[in-house]
Amino acid sequence: MARGDTVIDRLFQLTAHQTTVRTEVVAGITTFLAMAYIIFVQPAVLRAAGMDFGAVMVATCVASALATLLMGLLANYPIAVAPAMGHNFYFAFTVCVSMQVPWQIALGAVAIAGLIFILTATVGLRERLIAVIPTSLKHAMAVGIGLLVASIGLQWGGLIVDSPGTLVTLGHLSAPATLLTLFGLVVVGILLARGIPGALLIGMLASTVAGLAAGLVRYQGLIGAPPSIYPTLLQLNLAGALSGAMVPVILIFFFLALFDSVGTLVGVAGHAGVLRGGTLPRARPAPLPSDVDGLEEAALRALDAEGLAAATASDALTGLVSLRW
Repeated sequence: MARGDTVIDRLFQLTAHQTTVRTEVVAGITTFLAMAYIIFVQPAVLRAAGMDFGAVMVATCVASALATLLMGLLANYPIAVAPAMGHNFYFAFTVCVSMQVPWQIALGAVAIAGLIFILTATVGLRERLIAVIPTSLKHAMAVGIGLLVASIGLQWGGLIVDSPGTLVTLGHLSAPATLLTLFGLVVVGILLARGIPGALLIGMLASTVAGLAAGLVRYQGLIGAPPSIYPTLLQLNLAGALSGAMVPVILIFFFLALFDSVGTLVGVAGHAGVLRGGTLPRARPAPLPSDVDGLEEAALRALDAEGLAAATASDALTGLVSLRW
């Protein structure tokens, strides 16, 4: 065991980062639970584009897992990689629904944008952007991404609903599901305020137990056969995506992913305390897993974008959390 710990310490520099295997494991579990919503939300969004729910769910899991593994091994950052929700909405409702582009062609555009993304990684474009963009703007990007994810959570939790006059308004706070959401938020808030390690994880578990007790959550087992991935596997249409009409779509996918990755990396790196003078060490390899993620997801037919929707676990400091995730 001691030798294994030494190998892990040397590979992920745990001592240098003043962290432990236990801290990284707990943080990895917390990060997974915090990001697990994407497993269900992404297929629900992309189903509007005509994609198979089960196939999208499986591809989301596979692509995210591989990209997160690369993030931990290549950059040693406590960052999990998953689809960007902003890209999901643009892909499904703007490109496929409004523009009536078949999802096969749209995913071809995603793959092309992902290739461009990888090429920019080789010349260090994002590394330079992180260095030259004003600190306030970099943090504003991270805040904007956080607000988007928070708004999705508040909407799915029933705390906010659509309102024609004001865009959003309070939901039905007396509804059982909404009360469960409030309960979870209060528990997490209290634990965070008191500095309790694993506050997010404890809050999630408390909400799950409360949901089971109230009959809002049904236990359906721990293990089951995954849905088939074949309805979307390798269905992307690259030839159709190379048409002139798709050029603006490809560029939008690229720039969404570019600035999304910059903002998210800066935000989570700042939270993890790895920023140095406003810059990100190892910034060149860090975005590469999100590039690969996009190509994987386009090939697997799961995602709308190669974007980075990363999260840093509560106390994680190294890439070991990405392996545990």
